[in-house]
Amino acid sequence: MEEFIEYVLQFGNLNPQQIALIKSKATELELPKDGYYWEAGKAVKQIGFLTKGVIRVYYYNNKGEEITRYFIDENHLILSGNTIDEIYTPSEYLSAITECKLIVFSRRDWNDISETIIGWNKIIQQIIAKHHSEKIERRSELVSQDAATRYKEFIEKFPNLTNRIPLSYIASYLGITQSTLSRIRKNIS
Repeated sequence: MEEFIEYVLQFGNLNPQQIALIKSKATELELPKDGYYWEAGKAVKQIGFLTKGVIRVYYYNNKGEEITRYFIDENHLILSGNTIDEIYTPSEYLSAITECKLIVFSRRDWNDISETIIGWNKIIQQIIAKHHSEKIERRSELVSQDAATRYKEFIEKFPNLTNRIPLSYIASYLGITQSTLSRIRKNIS
């Protein structure tokens, strides 16, 4: 829980009563390896903050192939939908690559926090903006680079993820086959 409070405090101030309210609304969730935080077609009922582990966001294309969109690691808020009030039914899966621990809030409790703490929505908007720009930065460069460059940059940007994620997921994220990734890794070593 402390990780979440420390993270939020980077974006705004909270007094002890506000922190106590947040803590009272939060629960901890342990997600086993290969467990789903959410599944395509099933309504999302909670907001999460990943404190330990790595989650993969993926979908199936029209050929039935799994396509990895991105990875979520520690200290990331997992929101859903355009507004907290709408029921969100995703078209993607969020699956634990490693054992994960999350701080979770029901939609109702999140709304209670939002309605009680003045400035909460501004803090959350800043967090969302930060995550969004990180996501765009990660993906935009991949489009124009060759496979070897993409992999080298993945290693540079995510050194703590490289050994925690199966090669097949990294290859999918980079838009290459696993055999191509194996060749690239052999040439880099």
